[in-house]
Amino acid sequence: MTTTRKIDIAEKLAGFSERWAPRRIARVNDYEVKVARLQGEFIWHTHEDTDELFLVVGGTLTIHLRDGDVVLGPGQMYVVPRGVEHCPAAAEEAQILLFEPAGTTNTGSAGGDRTREPVDA
Repeated sequence: MTTTRKIDIAEKLAGFSERWAPRRIARVNDYEVKVARLQGEFIWHTHEDTDELFLVVGGTLTIHLRDGDVVLGPGQMYVVPRGVEHCPAAAEEAQILLFEPAGTTNTGSAGGDRTREPVDA
């Protein structure tokens, strides 16, 4: 995916409604920039080999950690360190931007029926 034009994040998010299904909007070297719509609670999982950056575009995202929660609003971000078990959740829909190495599975080591391969937005 090569991008030679500006990317409108709101426009990309408006192009789909499925929740917990990341959409790839750009690549930066060996990393992917993804957007997603979230609502409800995901699953507890880890990414053993990589950190995971969450940037909230809209709504409120809670990242449950075993030692406490991180609550993020629009314009706020948090990096979950590699190997840290976490569970994203949003009582009402939240829109987020993710930044992680290409090939990172959304369910990390947990796998299961919520695993989604990102598609281009």
